[in-house]
Amino acid sequence: MSNQALFDLTGKIALVTGASRGIGEHIAKTLAKSGAHVLVSSRKLEGCQAVVDQITAEGGKATAIPCHIGEMDEIQALFTRIEQDYGRLDILVNNAAANPYFGHILETDLLAYQKTVDVNIRGYFFMSKLGGQLMKAQGGGSIVNVASVNGVIPGDLQGIYSITKAAVISMTKAFAKECAQFNIRVNALLPGATDTKFAAALVKNPKILEQAMAHVPMRRVAQPEEMAGTVLYLVSDAASYTTGSCINVDGGYLLG
Repeated sequence: MSNQALFDLTGKIALVTGASRGIGEHIAKTLAKSGAHVLVSSRKLEGCQAVVDQITAEGGKATAIPCHIGEMDEIQALFTRIEQDYGRLDILVNNAAANPYFGHILETDLLAYQKTVDVNIRGYFFMSKLGGQLMKAQGGGSIVNVASVNGVIPGDLQGIYSITKAAVISMTKAFAKECAQFNIRVNALLPGATDTKFAAALVKNPKILEQAMAHVPMRRVAQPEEMAGTVLYLVSDAASYTTGSCINVDGGYLLG
């Protein structure tokens, strides 16, 4: 198999959540450029459609399907539509996440706790469950969970978010272990500090950013497009024997 064929996703149906901007947007565009028909999902249709329009303008295939993964009825409706319209799902990238609270862990309120857990744990779990059921029925597939380096070393003033991302890492391994028999591979991407709107509390605060970069050997923040290549690898035939892996893309942060 040629190098190009290893990363060819032609004919694959790929669902990317949180794909209206940031890391998810670049993952969606990268998978489309490799031949996948990408289902671009996020809470608001307009943002999804804007990404779809960019993909199709470049000759790719994409469809906008809004879904708030913190709402169980929306998750169910999403997969009902995918099954009806496409009859299969080859790739699932769980990227949508919530991080509503930036502050001391002792001041975390119930609303912030619940929102973070509902999206980052419950949402990822049931997205993976329903996506995995479709993949099992068709003989296999690939799931990638976007976790975080904060799931390994808790981020300062990001307590509940870090806790949920540690759960995503464990969830990745649990699904990988139990779904391998169905030819479903499950892996995780662990981004470091990335220049996105989602991470604005970190990257837009010079003092906090300076402190954070002191622990990153590459001494810079990542751009969101720098995350997409790892996801392409994980969902492609190049990673056919890779499951349960959690790949750090962090400029060396976790080296300590």
